[in-house]
Amino acid sequence: MADACFAHPRLAAVYDPLDPDRGDLDAYLRMAREFGARRVLDIGCGTGVFALLLADEGIDVVGVDPAGASLDVARAKPGAGRVRWIEGDATDLPPLSADLATMTANVAQAIADPGTWHATLSGAHAALRPGGRLVFETRDPARRAWESWTRERSYVSADVPGVGAVESWHEVTAVDGPLVSFRTTYVFASDGEVLTSDSTLRFRGREEIEAELADHGYVLEGVRDAPDRPGREFVFVARRPSGADNSRRDVPEQA
Repeated sequence: MADACFAHPRLAAVYDPLDPDRGDLDAYLRMAREFGARRVLDIGCGTGVFALLLADEGIDVVGVDPAGASLDVARAKPGAGRVRWIEGDATDLPPLSADLATMTANVAQAIADPGTWHATLSGAHAALRPGGRLVFETRDPARRAWESWTRERSYVSADVPGVGAVESWHEVTAVDGPLVSFRTTYVFASDGEVLTSDSTLRFRGREEIEAELADHGYVLEGVRDAPDRPGREFVFVARRPSGADNSRRDVPEQA
């Protein structure tokens, strides 16, 4: 089940105005260019911001997300017809042979259930062509990002066209090992309605993720820094092996 902030129509409609700075996506766009990707699978595409940036580059994009309300927002945006939108997750995909699969922002951490996470890694692997890459980010647990998720430090307010003023803030509700739960509160000035959305993120360590990627048949190409959060996040770049990888393993090392 998607969190209310993505699945509730009124909340999905204000998601972009409350978080307008998506400079975090610039690094992913650069990697799509770096890898020469012509077909990209955007897992957890939400309201379609990154998928549409890719489509602007002439890339064939498939966006998949379990929240129908977020996809409704995406489909209503200019140029949305250039993207194939799928309501579901990485296990609900047709054959794609993608050059690149991405999970931007909180997507990887929002897949908190271990079974669902492993199914997502398997689904992405199946959707990639041999030699295709999976790229995603996750916060470094050692930096304890959740300690700043207070009302005072997370409060935002925006005047949304056609909606009016909307206030929003986060508050942590529980920390249980690698799981951090928080509640986001929304206040709509036009009618006074207050809505809340409860979310849980899983903070996985670098070694844990590296082992999981290997278990699912990926070759880890590298772990990069997130330009928008230097020193606070890991950006994993993993590849589905190709025939060339197997050939290299079969060649004996020179003495």
